[in-house]
Amino acid sequence: MNKSTNTVWHSATITRGHRERLNVHRSVVLWFTGLSGSGKSTLAHAVEDRLYQLGCRTFVLDGDNVRQGLCSDLGFSVQDRSENIRRISEAAKLLVESGVIAMTAFISPFRADRQRARSIFPHGDFIEIFCEASLDVCEHRDIKGLYKRARAGEVKEFTGISSPYEAPVNPELAVRTGELPLEDCVAQVIEYLQQRNVFRQSPNGKDESSDQKGRAEIVSHRAD
Repeated sequence: MNKSTNTVWHSATITRGHRERLNVHRSVVLWFTGLSGSGKSTLAHAVEDRLYQLGCRTFVLDGDNVRQGLCSDLGFSVQDRSENIRRISEAAKLLVESGVIAMTAFISPFRADRQRARSIFPHGDFIEIFCEASLDVCEHRDIKGLYKRARAGEVKEFTGISSPYEAPVNPELAVRTGELPLEDCVAQVIEYLQQRNVFRQSPNGKDESSDQKGRAEIVSHRAD
């Protein structure tokens, strides 16, 4: 494929900062990673539900859904997995630029691919969340019946069985999704976002802003 040499980056007059002020919260990407069955999608969508209740603008990029369209031409080889994550990271970056809290729910098994994704975001905008569940727990859940098929040799290059999963060494957040109730996992993520000043709530759980009831209050454009 020949790369275009006739394109020039166009700088918009409406910036990410404008959009964040309109949304009344910071934009970041929450990168959920873990084995199949670890609860990535479940947790991401539950966090989105909670953020919606707080008035935040969000969007979840779900692994299965993305492979229905944007990445429908990709398989599960190492090369295709890397390309899958590259496309997702670029899509997530666009969402962050739009002022949205983006969430990605992908196995993203290789550290190098996750690091490459992190590298395209400004410092502090990429929050890696490790959905920590053992292979035994994930295989016992076997929500989609994939582990059984992988053990039978019907699914090739399946992460955790015939393809490796490289767990994060130092994620921003590790959530024990294999042990804790969903509501506790959600609370852990929301608390972390508050600590990072993505938004802020008053002690009674209500938004502190007086002019936009139910919406989160922006604190700072910077992460720290």
